Amino acid sequence: MSHGSRRIVGVLATAMLVPTAPSAQQIITDGIGSDALTIGDIPHATDTAVIDGVLDEALWRGALIIELDYETNPRENAPAPVETFVHLIEDGARLLIAFDARDPAPDEIRAYLRDRDSAYNDDFVGVVLDTFNDQRRAFEFFVNPLGVQMDMTLDDVNGGEDDSWDAIWESAGTITDQGYVVEMAIPFSQLRFQRTTGPQVWGIDTLRFYPRTDRVRMSAHPQDRGRNCYLCQMDKIRGFASAEPGRGLEVVPSLTASRADARDAALDRLVGGSTESDVGVGVRWAVTPDLIANLAVNPDFSQVEADVPQLDVNNQFALFFPETRPFFLEGANFFGTPIDAVFTRTVADPDFGAKITGTSGTNTFGLFAAEDAVTNLLFPGPLGSSNDSLEQSNETFVGRYQLGFGTNSAVGALLTSRSGDGYHNRVGGFDGRYRPTDQHSFSFQYLSSDTEYPDAVVTGSQQPAGTLSGDALQLNYEFGTREWNAFANYRRFDPDFRADSGFVSQVDVENQSVGFNRIWHGDGTRWWNQLRIGANTGSRHRTAGTGGQLLGRWRELFFSVQGPLQWFGQAGVTRQQQFWNGVLYDQDNVWAFSQFRPRGGLNVGMSVNMGDQIDFANSRLGDQLRLEPWVNWNANRHLLITLQHTAARLDDQAGEQIFDADLTDLRLTWQFNVRSFLRFTTQQQNIERNVAQFINPDTDAHTESQGAQLLYSYQLNPQTVVYAGYSDNHMDNDDLASLTKTDRTFFLKLSYAWVPL
Repeated sequence: MSHGSRRIVGVLATAMLVPTAPSAQQIITDGIGSDALTIGDIPHATDTAVIDGVLDEALWRGALIIELDYETNPRENAPAPVETFVHLIEDGARLLIAFDARDPAPDEIRAYLRDRDSAYNDDFVGVVLDTFNDQRRAFEFFVNPLGVQMDMTLDDVNGGEDDSWDAIWESAGTITDQGYVVEMAIPFSQLRFQRTTGPQVWGIDTLRFYPRTDRVRMSAHPQDRGRNCYLCQMDKIRGFASAEPGRGLEVVPSLTASRADARDAALDRLVGGSTESDVGVGVRWAVTPDLIANLAVNPDFSQVEADVPQLDVNNQFALFFPETRPFFLEGANFFGTPIDAVFTRTVADPDFGAKITGTSGTNTFGLFAAEDAVTNLLFPGPLGSSNDSLEQSNETFVGRYQLGFGTNSAVGALLTSRSGDGYHNRVGGFDGRYRPTDQHSFSFQYLSSDTEYPDAVVTGSQQPAGTLSGDALQLNYEFGTREWNAFANYRRFDPDFRADSGFVSQVDVENQSVGFNRIWHGDGTRWWNQLRIGANTGSRHRTAGTGGQLLGRWRELFFSVQGPLQWFGQAGVTRQQQFWNGVLYDQDNVWAFSQFRPRGGLNVGMSVNMGDQIDFANSRLGDQLRLEPWVNWNANRHLLITLQHTAARLDDQAGEQIFDADLTDLRLTWQFNVRSFLRFTTQQQNIERNVAQFINPDTDAHTESQGAQLLYSYQLNPQTVVYAGYSDNHMDNDDLASLTKTDRTFFLKLSYAWVPL
């Protein structure tokens, strides 16, 4: 078919769809842009299809068929390099989609068995659905050629995709001698949309990703890079008159069992712990198509996977680890604001959790409450932060409302509260984002906090006594076109501002920064696909109320390039001043990052940072070299090897070693099929210090930690899962004779998703 127009193609003449291309029976072309988009009618089926990756059911003969004519990246709206036909039909309960992805070299298809939400480097196809047709939020469903599922939600107002959302749906894929075929069945009960008596109009984008020397993105319609909205450029489909959202009720009972053994220092050996088991239940209920309620009673909120480690040496501020627990991840984007005022990992060991999220027209709202048996605290300051944990319970509440207006603009309010014995932290405020055009965006947030700590915290952590009150303010401006990006940012946090339900690690600080970058796009005839050069500058002071001391200023120049073998490279130079312990240190640094795919299934990368670095433990300037190589290698269709390493060395100005540190994370995953895997993880951190260089004479010359985990996972769907595993940890320092096992844990977790009709 020619590239001259977008095509929506009607009924096939044959039952087998794979061997032959569809014939054009219906073509509707209404131009390009949000005010003139292609509209097609999606048929309603009365029979069913088996989701097996083979298009042999009669149902598909009546499907609406769309051809993916355009390559939108890296070439801009060029003819698609391969043919792809998308078949859409609905049966009153499900949206059924099939992709016939042609490939002239099927042996080059990149497809591996993986865990869900992890196949984005493979060949894959999918659909984006704006079910309310409000050009604000959308659901995304993707599948690789072996049937591995990936699903996300898209927020086009605040920006970003959230792959923590998991729906229960069907998919299957098969590789053929002409390419591959993918089938998808998405139950309407897993989506949110309006309940109407007549046809609905949904926004839709059908996509194919084709990774070879370049990672090619193909779509049914062109994409204007000069516009900063995505959903406003999507096609429309009309239909679903018989669609019912359903009750959307999921009841997930769970059983957990574990035994933890810990080292007894007096006995110098591991002492066996008792086996503990617990039963919990989670409920997810679509009260209406616009309102989702989640309830968890006596749940197991522990993590199953080990965190990706971070090198904990010569750090000022608390390390940030992302949330991984499903209950907290679902609907997390409803609570996001420019300031990180909501961070659910502060909820450590809850006995109860409840959450409501919903939409009303262009507005969104969310409520979250939990009763937590442990109170974790983060104490921020201008030059560093620290942590503490209280063995006392607290009650947590978060409320969020966002009112949409105009085109992708919104204003909102946020309220958080944590309270316990002798302790409370309350935060409230408002925020907004205004986009007067596709190129300009303004956002802001103002928060005010009120905090009181227990006497033990005031004494032990040297926090101020009495009630602490403080404000936080953030202002942002962003400008973006096809060739230019620019930004300006202002942030201010009062000394006594606290956000204990969030992650704010620095207060008593005022930041200003501005920057820009220029972009050049390749046309497919050059060795590069995109070039970018940019600069930014800024400064950081203590707030005026504490003297306005200069804490730092910086200037940075960088460039980046994208090219063949999916190569991305970036490098820059930074000149900055940084305040520490009464001295303003001048620092110059050079940094670089590069990654590429020399072959299918192999991804290699490296980051480098070298130059001046403050030695915070000894209050002086040092010379740093930091290397972070990593490799992701699918050795075959089943085996994934992931290796990340960090090596950091700090010397004094005379070249004498201060410390050498290494951190390694190795993960070996054998994926039996799309539902189950066995993963071995080992993590090791080793730090060697030149004690003669340290002010503190009690500094350990050697510290080492090592941990291992063996995890088996079987997932019938995101909620019906079996986890079984073992983990242990070892430690060594100057007080131990050798690497010593400190603990070990055996665990089992079972959960089942019961979905009533």
